[in-house]
Amino acid sequence: MKQIAQFFLAGLVLLAIVIVYDGFFILEEGKQVVVTQFGAPVGDPVIEAGLHFKMPFIQHVEVFEKKIQIWNGQPNQIPTNDKTFVYLDVTARWRITNALKFLQAVKTESRAQSLLSDIIDGTVRDMVNKNDLIEIIRSSDWSVATMSETTAEDTIGSKPKNGRDQIGKHILEIAAKITPQYGIELIDVMFKRVNYIDSVRLKVYDRMISERKRIAAEKRSMGEGQKAEILGTVERKLQEIISTANKEALTIKGRADAEATKIYGDAYSLDPDFYAFQKTLESYREIVGNNTSLVLSSDSDLYQYLKSVTGK
Repeated sequence: MKQIAQFFLAGLVLLAIVIVYDGFFILEEGKQVVVTQFGAPVGDPVIEAGLHFKMPFIQHVEVFEKKIQIWNGQPNQIPTNDKTFVYLDVTARWRITNALKFLQAVKTESRAQSLLSDIIDGTVRDMVNKNDLIEIIRSSDWSVATMSETTAEDTIGSKPKNGRDQIGKHILEIAAKITPQYGIELIDVMFKRVNYIDSVRLKVYDRMISERKRIAAEKRSMGEGQKAEILGTVERKLQEIISTANKEALTIKGRADAEATKIYGDAYSLDPDFYAFQKTLESYREIVGNNTSLVLSSDSDLYQYLKSVTGK
């Protein structure tokens, strides 16, 4: 009897160990769990991290990620609206928002990646088919004509354009309406790489080069115009300065000449004879040199003072 009790006690301990081992599970942070019983979901998904209980042996747990995951599509060659082929490499971010729906509709994350490939690739192809090549390769804030940043003037009276960023938003809007039925939230869709096929690349490069040359010529022309305007302004101001300076110089010179004439006149009026004598001597200095011979008449003004000296 005692042995039977010991065996019974040992069985209870073993059963308790099994219950503890298989009846409790620890949910990590960033994970979520759906408890299933005989393959069918039981209750709501468990999303709180920590220790949780389930029926041992009968119930099982299906663990799914709660964090954001990355989907990478296969690079594909797609025709645009203007019949030009372009290589596109697209990526997206997604997460499981309803683990119960996800388990019922998708079951595994690998199948979810395949499902997203079908949804996003088809949407990308439809949107690329509806837009021209220029809309695929340019950013939404760059002008179609110049491939430079758009301004308020560029948008006035022009037809609205998409650009790569806007196309990505349209793809997200369309695809995001489909994924919730699978318990998936699509966060964003982005073009990871856009490339030309070989037959188009050279034509596009030639067009880009010619467009850049046109812009450079326009900028140079504007620069030459501004240069001519600046030089004209400088020349005009220079002429104004020179003219003003000449006017002031002539005014000062005229005043000085008038003052000198007045001084000469005042000096002459004080002693006319001395002034005449002084000017005659100055004339001698200018006229008579070392080898100069003069022939003067007796009534010459120059000879007048020489004669008076000789007379003395």
